[in-house]
Amino acid sequence: MWTVERKEYHPVENLVYETIFTLANGYLSLRGREEFSNLTMKGTYVAGIFDKYLAQVTELVNLPDPLGFKIYLDNKELNLDYLPLTKYYRYLDMKQGILNSLYEFNVEGKIIRIESRRFVSRPNIHRFGIQYTITPVNFSGKIVVENCIDTTTYNGYLDPHNKIQHYRVLRVEDLKPGVSASVKTHDKGHIIVLANAILAKDKHGENVLRYRKFRQIGDIPQEGYTIFLTEGQQVVIEKYGVVYTSRDLESEKLKDKDVVDFVREKVENELNNFIRTGFESELKAHTEHMESVWKRMDILIDGDELAQQGIRFNLFHLYACAPDDQRVSIGARGLHGEGYKGHVFWDTEIFMFPFFLYTLPEYAKNLLLYRYNTLDGARKNAQMNGYKGAQFPWESADDGLEVTPKWGEDYLGNPVRIWTGDEEFHINADIAVALVHYHSVTGDDQFMVDYGVEVLLETGRFWASRLEYNEIKDRYEIRRVIGPDEFHEHVDNNVYTNYLAKWNLEKAVEYYEWLSEKDPIKLEKLKTILGITEKEVRSWKTLAEKVYIPRKEGEKLIEQFEGYFGLKEYEITEWDENGLPKWPKGLDLTKLGETKLIKQPDVVMLLLVLPEEFTEEEMKVNYEYYEKRTMHKSSLSPSMYSIMGLKVGDTHNAYKYFMKTLLVDLEDNQGNTNNGFHAASAGGAWQCVVYGFGGMTLESDKLLNFSPWLPEKWQSVNFKINYRGIPLDVLIKKDSIQITSPSEVELKIKGERKIVKPGENIFRL
Repeated sequence: MWTVERKEYHPVENLVYETIFTLANGYLSLRGREEFSNLTMKGTYVAGIFDKYLAQVTELVNLPDPLGFKIYLDNKELNLDYLPLTKYYRYLDMKQGILNSLYEFNVEGKIIRIESRRFVSRPNIHRFGIQYTITPVNFSGKIVVENCIDTTTYNGYLDPHNKIQHYRVLRVEDLKPGVSASVKTHDKGHIIVLANAILAKDKHGENVLRYRKFRQIGDIPQEGYTIFLTEGQQVVIEKYGVVYTSRDLESEKLKDKDVVDFVREKVENELNNFIRTGFESELKAHTEHMESVWKRMDILIDGDELAQQGIRFNLFHLYACAPDDQRVSIGARGLHGEGYKGHVFWDTEIFMFPFFLYTLPEYAKNLLLYRYNTLDGARKNAQMNGYKGAQFPWESADDGLEVTPKWGEDYLGNPVRIWTGDEEFHINADIAVALVHYHSVTGDDQFMVDYGVEVLLETGRFWASRLEYNEIKDRYEIRRVIGPDEFHEHVDNNVYTNYLAKWNLEKAVEYYEWLSEKDPIKLEKLKTILGITEKEVRSWKTLAEKVYIPRKEGEKLIEQFEGYFGLKEYEITEWDENGLPKWPKGLDLTKLGETKLIKQPDVVMLLLVLPEEFTEEEMKVNYEYYEKRTMHKSSLSPSMYSIMGLKVGDTHNAYKYFMKTLLVDLEDNQGNTNNGFHAASAGGAWQCVVYGFGGMTLESDKLLNFSPWLPEKWQSVNFKINYRGIPLDVLIKKDSIQITSPSEVELKIKGERKIVKPGENIFRL
């Protein structure tokens, strides 16, 4: 199951399929829109190109659309929305990273077939290509083709009250052949240059483009050609596209007036080189690259075709977002749309990061370096809010400053104040968790020396300044916060936040001591740069010991936050067609904070993030209690219940929650796939397979432990793990686990230490 198909054309489904069919390479993203439809949300995004201008906050910019391509037969535009189709088929080839399309139009009895292949190159991230094969089925005659770059695009297609064009057009040009557009963002001043050109040949390889005309329609550059067709004879049109930005050339010492010319020259040279390389050669390099990556990240599920298709879909799009640039990360909706304005949340470190860490660790490192490279912005956040150290933003863009909108809409569409940017502090500890996890799995000491310890010290320092001392009860508290469950705002002592703050402080001290032994010179430099002392760091241990955790001694059920158990109870009794809870009858949606209903799990998340801190019985009690009260109004929620369900023996619900996670976009079960890919849910799907059904955990002794359970219909599951630089191939069946390793490594199977020898090792379960 390597494909996702669209077999019928219904315009109402266009925007969802545009997200599903998006092609990206970690740098450039092109939404999978239909060139031959006007009912589309054009989306071209380059990672790191953010701008604010008239928007409420800084957002990922929707750039000019380079996919513009039209065909006219008898002066009638071939358009899916009003011409009859005799054939339609579109599919995403995930194995090769190609979007394939087939259209057959009927123009007053003349049948014309158009087949296309589109790709965004992974080896050469500035390039994309499209190949159109045109066949006049039952006629001979002429067509007119147009190639253009649409410079009228804007942000806010799905939010009409906030439509904004973040760029102005500097120039459009005739490249003879080809067209280009140079634009500049209003606030940040990014220069973006896009160019494309088309070539067309018949079956003999002869050029068939005639009577070229270049036009500038407003600020849209457009070239048109006439092509003469012979019945049954194919004509192949190849479109070559290139995108560069001034961010790509920041190391160049240029004056402002030279930047546009320099980027434009870079684009034209790249376009010429691409044409010289040829469409097929570039496509071959791209597909070979994809093949090599799949060997490192693929998951094979035997006995469940839908799960097999779903997991590959999620992995394909996660990798599509993976940045080679250490200055960018992955937004909550990937590079696939404008959901959450392209901002980066805790989703990246807690949900997506494990996938990259265990399969493609070089990208996991880049995601952490993004946080390091935005550390100055995080320091400014802390300073502006009256704290010390670094306060990473709840929503992050390009510089680490807080960019969470202050206003949004509630479930009834009423204006509502958004407090997450002011109160959802746990993001600091989430990043610390990812850092420590990275070090434990990779053993990359140099990364921690150069970057990691500094981040841990600055986050530890933040928590030390954020704690509030309660003299009466002799404890440290964190008041007025929001945990992962965002139904409840302004709460005191949220257990997820408090527990991770305590853990973060302890790890900061631990790694301070580690660095003093590993590289004392680096530590002295850090102490000087940060103005930090050993006495200050040592004091964090005392603070951590007195951080209040809202749980009674001897009781296994953990209170989500102080006072939660006293809130109003509502029973969930109805579920929608996707199996997700419906709001209980009589519930006032403006007063969710007065109820025990939760958006997504706080306590269950804590047990999964720090599993070594809790017993299996504690996990079971809390899972059963909070599962009954969770509305799953976040796509992040089902995956966590799937994994925890397997840990506590709720295998039936575990599979159900896994499939909800897996199909969030393929079935649009949250109803908002049109606005982008649910990247965190995709990471959660990987975790469900590997952590859940594969039963893989990283123990406190830093050894991997496997304690698997397979769904009834699964005959086996096979996945790849990179542990301490060793690529492991793990094949799990009902009664055995086979681990293939190139070198000796120590692991655990159901808690028992095992030495895995080079080659295949089979262990009975």
